[in-house]
Amino acid sequence: MDILEASLTLGTQGHSVISLALGEPDLDPPKIAIQALQKALARKVTKYTHSQGTLELRQAITEHYRKKYGVRISPERVVVTPGTSPAMLIALGALLEVRDEVLLSDLHYPCYPNFLYFLGAKPRFIKTQSKNGFHFTPEQARQALRPKTKALWITSPSNPTGHVLSANTLAQFAKLKKFMISDEIYHGLTYEAKEHSILEFTDQAFVFNGFSKAYAMTGFRLGYVIVPDAFIEPIRKLQQSFYISTNSFVQAAGLAVLQKGAVAQRHIRKIFMQRRKVILSELAALGMKAAVAPQGAFYVLVDVRKWTNDSYKFAFDLLKQAHVAVTPGIDFGKAGLGYIRFSYANSITNIKEAFKRIGKFLLTNRRT
Repeated sequence: MDILEASLTLGTQGHSVISLALGEPDLDPPKIAIQALQKALARKVTKYTHSQGTLELRQAITEHYRKKYGVRISPERVVVTPGTSPAMLIALGALLEVRDEVLLSDLHYPCYPNFLYFLGAKPRFIKTQSKNGFHFTPEQARQALRPKTKALWITSPSNPTGHVLSANTLAQFAKLKKFMISDEIYHGLTYEAKEHSILEFTDQAFVFNGFSKAYAMTGFRLGYVIVPDAFIEPIRKLQQSFYISTNSFVQAAGLAVLQKGAVAQRHIRKIFMQRRKVILSELAALGMKAAVAPQGAFYVLVDVRKWTNDSYKFAFDLLKQAHVAVTPGIDFGKAGLGYIRFSYANSITNIKEAFKRIGKFLLTNRRT
């Protein structure tokens, strides 16, 4: 966020800043989503819905998981929320007690621990290696289990590396017989690996997903969580208390893209595949190497220790001198020291211009 705020300040001062930092698609949402929302408003679909979401949308979500992953889920297990972060708040609130422990990879999405701290639970970070995509392994998790360990938190494809967990790895996690917390928000954006849901291997899982990334619908604020049977009622009560229900007309847009948006979603994925190829080529040309081959999402984590001992300072120097915004790896955990994350949620034109600037920056800056 420090980088984001600094880049916005530079922008207000008249500088042309290219952001390779944000995890937000620059693409327009599918037309079918906008049209469905507009039609819902025209029909005055503006009232509360069922607290868990409209039945039609929940059925469409379960049908999506049946077709894509071969799992059958009751719509009662789906709770539609105003974004995926609220889904995390209510699901974790139902699952966790004070001082419960959740295993997290070092590296991880920065907001994960904040949910746990807020609820009085404790994240336990497991040291990771680049060869495993900076994600803990099933064996590491097994060795780390303690009586207070309530759940394992996994993410695939992951942020910040784009690593995708294999079916075998997910199956091994499921055998540990702990609750699984699985962030599947980047499903639909995989390139060199097949994505799998943890629900293929266990029902004792809280699966988070939504429409922000794969459908470029960030501003719609539409997400959902799939929960174990035993947690349906407590999570419904939390949803009723905190949010009442998710916006009715926004749910209409989600229903539309699940039912008729496959072509649009494949188009979004194709664009990111093209950008991924370009950014990897640009990195290679500057002697920069991805720490992990990005298999999904729209991120590349890069080792910059060849140029600096302080990647946080490196990111700010790059912003100030070259007007290119990137994210310091330390934002994602201690293992990120010495790394920076590039996002390719920007146009190919902007990516190429950014790397011209980065190249000049590297030539004029000594190792710091």
